[in-house]
Amino acid sequence: MARGIVVVTGGGGEMGLACARRLGQRGYALLLAELDGERRLAAAAALGREGFEVREVACDVSDPVSVRALAEACAALGPLAALVHTAGLSPTMAGGERILRVNLIGSALLERAFRPLAREGTAAVLIASQAAHFAADRATPELDALLDDPLRPDLWERLADLDPQALGPGGAYAWSKRGVIRLALRAAPAWGARGARIVSLSPGIIGTGMGRQEFAQQPFMATIVERTPLGRMGSAGEIAAVVGFLCSDAASFVTGTDLLVDGGSTAAVRPLLAPRPR
Repeated sequence: MARGIVVVTGGGGEMGLACARRLGQRGYALLLAELDGERRLAAAAALGREGFEVREVACDVSDPVSVRALAEACAALGPLAALVHTAGLSPTMAGGERILRVNLIGSALLERAFRPLAREGTAAVLIASQAAHFAADRATPELDALLDDPLRPDLWERLADLDPQALGPGGAYAWSKRGVIRLALRAAPAWGARGARIVSLSPGIIGTGMGRQEFAQQPFMATIVERTPLGRMGSAGEIAAVVGFLCSDAASFVTGTDLLVDGGSTAAVRPLLAPRPR
């Protein structure tokens, strides 16, 4: 009998699949949430062949009804052991408004829906990005206050007013991921009251299909890899290993924080992006 349920959003992607496999090895039952039906079924079939207990469900994380249905499906299966939120859109995958809706609003909807299922020992990991750290120097109190209210109906319009660059996919992506980091920090007390933990994890450039697409279409990605102290991209397995740690008892005192898993690249590249004095 499974020890509990691990929910992985974006479970059909390389990162989500790697995280599911890592946590499934601990005897947890897996619930893969993925909007792309072909990827979802393929991932579930692959894990099933490897002997894991796995179920799959279609889920659009930007849709409150879909997210509630996912939480209900989890509750029907058993106690929540972990929520690993890898679903998201990168700058080359959609327009700015859709990126903000999936990345930030989706994270807020998931946090709200799954918090009542959290119990002693439950952990939630929200995937953010080093892009959020690159954007930190441009953040203002007004911007952060807006990101801290992600379910307000005029979020997109207000963000565009405060930062016109947010209209583009790159700007929307960076702010959406900064909002994810701040969400984990803000939600930690409520999760802690239930004996649970919530953190964010910010990958650098990872050699998944999404990461390779960004690398191919955004020239600055090559600069990041070149300046990475480890001299390479990361792998989905390396992200999954850190997620495994964050969801384990070894991380029992880790909550309300962001962990950079970037090969050291953020610190190396951030000075290149700092605003120039006038």
